Amino acid sequence: MSEHMPSNRPAGRDFVLTVSCPDRVGIVHAVSGAMLQQHLTILDSQQFGDPVSGEFHLRMHLLREGDTALDVEALRAAFAPVAEAFSMQWQVHDMARPHRVLVMVSRMGHCLNDLLFRVRTGQLPIQIPVIVSNHDDFRALAEWHGVEFHHIPVTAGTKPEAEARLSALLAECAIDTVVLARYMQVLSERMCAEMPGRIINIHHSLLPSFKGAKPYTQAHDRGVKVIGATAHYVTADLDEGPIIEQDFRRVNHRMAPGELARVGQELEAMALSRAVRWHAEHRIILRGSRTVVFD
Repeated sequence: MSEHMPSNRPAGRDFVLTVSCPDRVGIVHAVSGAMLQQHLTILDSQQFGDPVSGEFHLRMHLLREGDTALDVEALRAAFAPVAEAFSMQWQVHDMARPHRVLVMVSRMGHCLNDLLFRVRTGQLPIQIPVIVSNHDDFRALAEWHGVEFHHIPVTAGTKPEAEARLSALLAECAIDTVVLARYMQVLSERMCAEMPGRIINIHHSLLPSFKGAKPYTQAHDRGVKVIGATAHYVTADLDEGPIIEQDFRRVNHRMAPGELARVGQELEAMALSRAVRWHAEHRIILRGSRTVVFD
């Protein structure tokens, strides 16, 4: 993505506004005027009028001018009349507030390791205060990064108790988003319904052709020529939520199943990190089963 999102400005200076509403004349003019009244400079503005749905989508990155900061609640109150006039669904975010992510993982750690490295080196604009796993394999990795680790085993009989512990952690740690970094348990419909657009999953794009164990062996046996990865929001429909990002690579007959799996893991890590970044930077507008992703 082209726009650089600064992370070192104090509160009340750096905002992102996202808007969705029925498309009509005058939306950009009204929004820009409201921002001008609050002494906000538009650093970046992207828009999309969807000819299929008849909806208009907008993302603005804004900077407060002058010596006085602007409280995000005051900005929301000032913009509310414009939003009501155009029947908008909208959000305003103060980018000085850290985006807090709980990561869930099972026994494949490539995506978890990639996320932790990118956070540690300043490449991802998020905080990871806690990691949850149904196995204890990555406790040492979490501790090395200084991240709280919770081992929550899950069986058919203990799933309600496990999700109750997870819900308590979400509240205790003020979590904005859950990332399933190859977490091999299905979240309940209740959990998915409580966090719409706030749970991100990653899986290989060999689905639905090659499900279950050893998908890359199945792909090798069928002579697959392209493999990939899909990052998406989680819904009650398993692995069928709105797609955020996909990546792929061509492969050939010379590649053994292990090599296919290695390439697949690289693609998963890259696709997931981009999806998490775009989500944390509020570049994604979720509309039913589709997403609008601004660059």
